[in-house]
Amino acid sequence: MTLVERLVYLRRFRVVRAILSLVFGIDSPAQMVVGEGLRLVHSGRGTVFYPLTTIGTNVRIYHQVTLGRKDAHLPLAQSKMERLIVGDDVVIFPGAKVLAGDGITSIGNGTIIAANAVLMSSTGDYEIWAGIPARRVGIRDSAV
Repeated sequence: MTLVERLVYLRRFRVVRAILSLVFGIDSPAQMVVGEGLRLVHSGRGTVFYPLTTIGTNVRIYHQVTLGRKDAHLPLAQSKMERLIVGDDVVIFPGAKVLAGDGITSIGNGTIIAANAVLMSSTGDYEIWAGIPARRVGIRDSAV
């Protein structure tokens, strides 16, 4: 586990969140839920996590990723977004944006989100998503 990954697990402390923000450019709110085995490739530089996010186990996230909500122009009290759930064994490549909509948006187990994709909907398990807006471009072998 790298230093930055350890800091993400310790984000409940304000000073740790400040270090993540100032040194690594990572917005990692205390309310976020993170499973075991999170890997932040390239130190996850520039990554933004929305507070109402749950990340499963063994998730790999590259730099410049945003996990947020697509109605960010509205005050939080007016948002219909409830939660963004990232399943187990998900890979989110550099620059991808996952923007949750109304209710719960779920990224299925084993899903791959391609570099610079803009995903605004839930996915199934072991799917591959790419493009702007992102669309399903393939299925991933669940054994890989």
